[in-house]
Amino acid sequence: MAAISSSAKAYKGLGMEGPVAKWYASVTRKSLDEFKTLARRVAEEIPAGSRVLEVAPGPGYFAIELAKLGEYRIAGLDISETFVKIARTNAANAKVDVDFRHGNASGMSFNRESFDFLLCRAAFKNFAEPLQALREMNRVLRTGGRALIIDLRRDASKESISQAVDDMDLGAVNAIITKLTFRFMLLKRAYTKDEIERLLAQTNFKQIEIRESLTGLEIWLRKGA
Repeated sequence: MAAISSSAKAYKGLGMEGPVAKWYASVTRKSLDEFKTLARRVAEEIPAGSRVLEVAPGPGYFAIELAKLGEYRIAGLDISETFVKIARTNAANAKVDVDFRHGNASGMSFNRESFDFLLCRAAFKNFAEPLQALREMNRVLRTGGRALIIDLRRDASKESISQAVDDMDLGAVNAIITKLTFRFMLLKRAYTKDEIERLLAQTNFKQIEIRESLTGLEIWLRKGA
């Protein structure tokens, strides 16, 4: 079976900017309880003082909720300048310290072994250079550090996607837009479990666990020596 290379991604990702980014921020804010739950889950996995990076944090909801839970050193890197501005404003309003920066997942502006834990949620499918992004995640993690990638699975059924969107309680118009976005855009960019495994086989991550749900994948990784 042929390897998936960083040049195999047909979609060349660009960050959301302007009104689109602001719309996305308003829609995802409705799922704030999910970000809080995820922050609590991650907090249970990492010790106090951990250095945490969120790749593609968007409006910054997860990173901000995690910052509320403990003395962590948290950074966020996003390709969208609009999202960086929104996230910085959200952090200031929440009175938490998170270092939100503008940058690309395939060429991060961090030194080697800078972080103990890394999260990438609902963004990996959009990366133009997925293999290079994974290698960068490995590079910036310390030896023994962990990463969690959460994203849509391409083989999710239309019925499960529709139910997931209905559960978001977005309102009629936003629900229709979101379902169409999933059907005609996001599902086409997403990966199956097998495709993720083929990508990861080309990296230096040593411990890999992929958990499947009806609509998504949770990919747990650990950097080996």
